[in-house]
Amino acid sequence: MKRSRFLSPFRYPGGKTWLAPYVRQWLDSIGHKPTEFIEPFAGGGSVGLLVVSEGLADHVTLVERDEQVASVWRTVIYGDWKWLAERIVAFDFTPQAVQVELTREPRDLPEKAFQTILRNRISHGGILAPGAGRLKKGERERGWYSRWYPETLKDRIESIASLRSRITFIEGDGIEVIQRFAARSDAAFFIDPPYTADEKKAGSRLYRYHRIDHESLFILTSELAGDFLMTYSDHRAVLTLAQTFSLHVYRICMHNTHHSPMHEILIGRDLRWIPEQLPLS
Repeated sequence: MKRSRFLSPFRYPGGKTWLAPYVRQWLDSIGHKPTEFIEPFAGGGSVGLLVVSEGLADHVTLVERDEQVASVWRTVIYGDWKWLAERIVAFDFTPQAVQVELTREPRDLPEKAFQTILRNRISHGGILAPGAGRLKKGERERGWYSRWYPETLKDRIESIASLRSRITFIEGDGIEVIQRFAARSDAAFFIDPPYTADEKKAGSRLYRYHRIDHESLFILTSELAGDFLMTYSDHRAVLTLAQTFSLHVYRICMHNTHHSPMHEILIGRDLRWIPEQLPLS
């Protein structure tokens, strides 16, 4: 199978590019190609884009509540994506021009989408939440310029647009969309809440909408007719919920931007498709 390249136009905290091989293994283990793949907390949408670009499901539904992020998806999936792509390439990217652009009231949805991408590229960690700091050093001390790749962004937008006949975008509540598809055995769900079960953790400052009833989400997920894969930060409350609903957990060790070790956990009904599953501790 042809492996797709990274397609998301976003730099996103908690991005899931590392998850690609696990997603492929998981969907292959189901034994049939899902008719519908739902990513109810899409954010940068890297997993859904992987699935649609590699043909791992017939159709993908992305859901995002944040109005800034949604403006980009609505423009690329349904709107004037060509204008957005050309605006990115034509923009005179200087600190002065960026400041002027981000203080201007957008006239329409594509302009809001452009400002969102611009803000995402220059913000520390790609964070769009209120009060997010601006990137300082960047790669090789190049500051903002180190995160602005106009031709690459244009190429990604064009690639997504070429797939949009097989993508639905919904601006709204991810849990409500999960409920809408809950009875469909031909659906698969990738559930990655941009929220944390621990208010001291990063979710409370990285995302505009960071509060969720985690127990209700686990109840709903455990009752899905279709298969699912959940990801969370490694936290005791989440592990307790997984145990309560007889779900399996797989811990993955990685490093954050400060090169400190951290763990993410995968949660599912059956994770035997993961080779050499690590014990839960």
